[in-house]
Parts: sequence; structure tokens; C-alpha cells
Amino acid sequence: MKRLRGGLVGYGFIMERGHAAGYRERASAQDDVEIVAVADVSEERRALAQKHFPNARVYADHEALLAAEHAGLDFVDIATPPSEHAAVTHAALDEGLHVLCEKPLATSIDEARGMLRHAAQAERVLYPCHNYKHAPVVKTVRGVIDAGRIGKVHLVTLQTFRNTHAKGVGEWRTDWRRERRFSGGGIAMDHGSHTFYLAFEWLKAYPTAISARAATMGPFDTEDDFTCSLKFPTGVASAHLSWNAGVRKVLYTIHGDRGAVRVEDDAVEVATQVPGADPDGNKNNVSWKFERLEVSSDWMDSSHVTWFNSLFDDFKGAIAHGEFVGKEAREAFLCVQLIATAYASAREGSRELPLLGLAALEGDDVTDRLAHKPRGTRARDASP
Repeated sequence: MKRLRGGLVGYGFIMERGHAAGYRERASAQDDVEIVAVADVSEERRALAQKHFPNARVYADHEALLAAEHAGLDFVDIATPPSEHAAVTHAALDEGLHVLCEKPLATSIDEARGMLRHAAQAERVLYPCHNYKHAPVVKTVRGVIDAGRIGKVHLVTLQTFRNTHAKGVGEWRTDWRRERRFSGGGIAMDHGSHTFYLAFEWLKAYPTAISARAATMGPFDTEDDFTCSLKFPTGVASAHLSWNAGVRKVLYTIHGDRGAVRVEDDAVEVATQVPGADPDGNKNNVSWKFERLEVSSDWMDSSHVTWFNSLFDDFKGAIAHGEFVGKEAREAFLCVQLIATAYASAREGSRELPLLGLAALEGDDVTDRLAHKPRGTRARDASP
């Protein structure tokens, strides 16, 4: 595959420390990507981008970048606040460019649906940065489940604890995640996607209903504590996300009918039933074998740069195979739908609300043709 030429839109923390650092590493080690242009609203951030990419051209906004550079680009990487994701995506697709977009894909269901529809019509890849899938510890869990070691998964818990919201760069609105007009929401909008797409993978299904609670403990218009319960055809999942914790930590448990996995940052504990320990079928008599692993995943590094190259490999693969609106994009749409429905549930006293799921995309002939029904190598099965 030829070297991909990219333009970066938004040069804040995650772009600088995560994406851009990954691109520089790839350019040196693999020479399969070249960043030729960068756009950011901050003059100081533009100067920093120029320092990091001396041969790139810098612009004050995505419109100027696309107007000048579209003919020489293959893709645009978007890491603006979520309120701008849809507008930048549409502008890039209008110029015939592939799009790599930070999570959440959009701040509303309608915006996300429109982005998928446009990508299908333009026959260009729309790909979300669902980077937790690429954490070494998550890959380890995937291997345990796929090997059948804990049996069929039916219960998942996901807890993400942070002692504060993720801060933006000092040159532009450090606390933008606490401003709904930029973020679209609080910790559910910021971390909900990671939570939900991991639950999809581990329960091997998509949810049918959600109930949620959201609370704000500071002088902001976005929530900083969020809990929810999800019903799946295959089981249940619960999540607790907080920016008010005493320590930065992730805690996941995945329970199957023959064992369980517990994740605490880099520590993984696999519990499997001892063969023959329950000859009479009495679960009270079961015993377990415990295996403990340390899988370095750099959870404390909020840039997650060590995961980026794996994610970009998949983005490249989607381009090579013409997966314009593939599984990742469709799951990104589902994540936005879940976040929006969770907010509605929280407003209604945590009432359980049904989810349309992928049925919300039905009736769109273009999306159905390119995403639901594979044509050659253009798309794959959209199930987990």
C-alpha cells in the first residue's frame, strides 16, 4: 500500500501526544504515512505543530486546510472537541478524503447517522479512534475469551475512575470537557464509547435497553459521575464512570459460565473452573484455578500513544479493503446512540429505555448496500 498523506485537524493534547507522536514513529520505522498539513485555532499550537512537523503547512482552521491541500491528501485525522466532529468530517468527505475521527464520533444520534450516510455515499472510510481495543491488556482478555477458557460470557462490569476530567492544553480552554457546547456532555460522552464497545465485544452482542444515572458535583454543565445498566441478548453489563475518584484506575470483570477475568490496570487475573471439581453439578462445590498476569499497557499515560500504531494499522486495512462504513463505524454510531439514550434515562429518573440499535440505520439504501451487505471486499459482517 502506498504511503498515506494526512492532514491533522486539532492539535491539542491527544493529537500531539497520541496521534502525532505515533505518526512520527511510523514515518521513521515504516515510512507508510506522511503528515503534510495541520490545522488548529490556536496560534501557539500551530507553532508547536510546525516544530513537530517542519515540512508540513499549518492553517488556522480546517476549511483553509482543505481548500489548499485536499488534492494532495488521502485522509484527515480529526481530534477537535466533539462538537466539531461532524462538520469537519462532512467537509473532508466532500473533498473525497478518508476520515479518522476521535471518539465520540458525534454528540447526537442524527449527527452520527449523517456521518455514516455521507461516508457510504462518498465511498470513503469513516473510522473511529476506539483505541482501548488496542491496549495490550484488552488484547490479552480477548485471547482468553476467544480460547473459550471462561466459557460463554454473560456478565460484564466496567469501572473507569479518574481523579479529574482530562485537561486540555493550556493554550486553549483547558476545561473544555466541562463545557457542554464543546464536549456535548461529561464523562459519559468522554468515556462512554470505550465502555460500550468493550461490552459489545465481550458479550458478543449489542444491547437492547439501558437505564442510567448522572450527577454533577461541581459548578459545571456536564456530569462528572455516571452509572448505567445495559441489557444484552446474551447477558447484562453495568458501568460506573467518575471524574471524582481518589485514584486513576480501570477495573473490569468479565464472567463466563466456566470462569471469569478480572482486570485492574495492567494486572489480569484469570479464574477457570478446575475440571472434575463439580461432579454432581452443584455450583457450591466448584473450585477454581487462578492465573495472574502483568500486561504492561501504560494506563497511566493518558495519551495512549503505545496503542495508536495498532489502531492506525486497522484504519489502513479498512482503506485497503474499501470498508467505508464497517463494523467500527457502526459501533461508533451505537455508542453515540447509547450515550444519548442514557442521558434521556437519567433525565427520566433512571427509567429503563429501549434501544433501536442498528435498526436506526435501516431504510438508508446507501448505508445498507455498503455496510450491511458486503460487496466484494467492501464491507464485513457488522455483528460483534
